[in-house]
Amino acid sequence: MSSIPGPIVSGTIAYLVFGLLLIAVVFGSRSIGVLSKDDAAIGNVVVSITVVSMWLFWLCAWLHQWHPLIMPIYEG
Repeated sequence: MSSIPGPIVSGTIAYLVFGLLLIAVVFGSRSIGVLSKDDAAIGNVVVSITVVSMWLFWLCAWLHQWHPLIMPIYEG
């Protein structure tokens, strides 16, 4: 049994698939001539950085909800 929570694994796989799909779009645009070689290289870098940043933001948001640092104080 893995010590990594299931939602983290499934979310990571989802972002990996999303990133590979976007890289395939850039590669397809390069192969049909929409993008030049230099533009496709920049597109690959932009897609990679974007997907990693989005994944990291999602991971931080998920972890903050999983183990909150500040617990609410209920009065009543």
